[in-house]
Amino acid sequence: MDTPPAPTELLIRPLGEAAMCCAVDGPIALEHQQRLWQLATALGQHEGVLSVIPGMNNLTLTFDPFRNEPEALAQAALALWHKPMRRQAAGRLVEIAVRYDGPDLGDVAAHCDMSAEEVVRRHAATDYIVYFIGFQPGFAYLGGLDESLHTPRRAEPRTSVPAGSVGIGGAQTGIYPLATPGGWQLIGRTAVPLFDPLADPPTLLAPGDRVRFVPI
Repeated sequence: MDTPPAPTELLIRPLGEAAMCCAVDGPIALEHQQRLWQLATALGQHEGVLSVIPGMNNLTLTFDPFRNEPEALAQAALALWHKPMRRQAAGRLVEIAVRYDGPDLGDVAAHCDMSAEEVVRRHAATDYIVYFIGFQPGFAYLGGLDESLHTPRRAEPRTSVPAGSVGIGGAQTGIYPLATPGGWQLIGRTAVPLFDPLADPPTLLAPGDRVRFVPI
């Protein structure tokens, strides 16, 4: 039986006296995110850990310094990181209806040397994975964008991007839950609410969920 490859190195650095960041020394990849989710679950059960916040290729945790020695907590994180990765169940599948009429659709098509219709077809042909939630409440960074659609962010960000805008930023795609300045290439829009502060949970998506865009 083949031996599973060793996990990529985990780098740990302090963030003041009551927090630390655990970062992956490697490229952005689903396996790294899955390992971070597993690490977050395990560390969240560790005595004295107050919060665990997964990010892109990193994990931030806060802790009670009177109940945890930072060096001991760092060693525990490293030991957990090198444990074999458990098989992870597929996340929820969330379908999101999108009207592909964004102001940057033509620019994305030109950059990718294809028609706007082909951009839409390829963008909607993939099931994406939520890597993490950040930037805004409910903003899901989605992995799995077709490499042929990778498009740099705009040279000049917009001062206001409407809520529900679907965009491409480099190798990722995502949806703006709220109106905000932003520099992603906008290719469509959705009426599906991504964030509701009165709901439980307040965000529609969570790390590990799968997202499928449905053109309308």
